[in-house]
Amino acid sequence: MDVSFCPERIAEGRAMTELFTLPQIVGARDDRARERASRLFGALTDDIVHLSPEEAELAKLFTNTWRYIKFAAANQFFMMANDRGLDFERIRQAVVHDYPRAADMPGAGFAAGPCLFKDTMQLAAFNNNNFTLGHSAMLVNEGLPLYVVARLEEQRDLTELTVGILGMAFKAGSDDTRSSLSYKLKRILEFKAARVLCTDPYVVTDPSLVPLEQVLAESDVLVVATPHPQYRDLTTDLPVADVWNVLGEGVRL
Repeated sequence: MDVSFCPERIAEGRAMTELFTLPQIVGARDDRARERASRLFGALTDDIVHLSPEEAELAKLFTNTWRYIKFAAANQFFMMANDRGLDFERIRQAVVHDYPRAADMPGAGFAAGPCLFKDTMQLAAFNNNNFTLGHSAMLVNEGLPLYVVARLEEQRDLTELTVGILGMAFKAGSDDTRSSLSYKLKRILEFKAARVLCTDPYVVTDPSLVPLEQVLAESDVLVVATPHPQYRDLTTDLPVADVWNVLGEGVRL
């Protein structure tokens, strides 16, 4: 039996582009399996990278974990700057400006979805839970919703306020709510605030969601949880916690 491991590497929402543009890793035990898998994926891309199955599996886990760790670093930087009254996004833009070695520094935001957290924890399990860096990244990223709520609590009495959450999908332009930290944010706020209203222009599987117009009309404070493009031109007089800088007014909370 010919067995190959060829990890999926595309980003959600980009399949029809990245299937044809990204190199395909083919992990196989012998030449016959390698040739058959390479011929199959050769119909999509000419760039085939050959590894053993074990190397291919680690390549997949390393890729997603590396992204997760980078997001955690950015989120930790954001919290450090924000705790001192400084705008992380303003600092980040200065850092990456015409400086190639920092060009891949991401902005702050909820790092979630069905792959990054899972693969980071899978890599930790593979290494007998000896993965301090991965576990630290998990604590930072999974802790960001609680940090946002804690900052809101410092500024106002949430027990008397309605909080509106904008975006429940795990990423912009998607209807996928799997492992979305928006729902973790919602659960925390349901303990802290008088009322929580949630909206999303794409998600249709959650009957508790309400229209954006209702959220804007009935909320006292807003949290941009998912950076959907529909929120970029949002006009409101309400205070907004915008970790993603979707509104372009900085990320200070």
